[in-house]
Amino acid sequence: MAEILNPAQVYDPRYHTFESWASLMCEQYAAQQLCIPDATTDWKDWAAGLKAIDVFTNEGIPGPYQYDDWQVWAEHLVNAVNPAVS
Repeated sequence: MAEILNPAQVYDPRYHTFESWASLMCEQYAAQQLCIPDATTDWKDWAAGLKAIDVFTNEGIPGPYQYDDWQVWAEHLVNAVNPAVS
């Protein structure tokens, strides 16, 4: 079985505000130069930028514009990139 060289890593969004979770993701993917969110950041626009990162493009992650709640989208992101455990 082939080994994935650069698997996407996503922080669990539970118990975070959007700003704290997105800041962790900015740190994790610092080389991608995502904007660090603040109170005026539109989470959907920020999430679309995250989705465009090369490690996520082939993961089939959901687009943020179909969600009303950032945390629901982030949970679906986690489920899309983290392998299922038996």
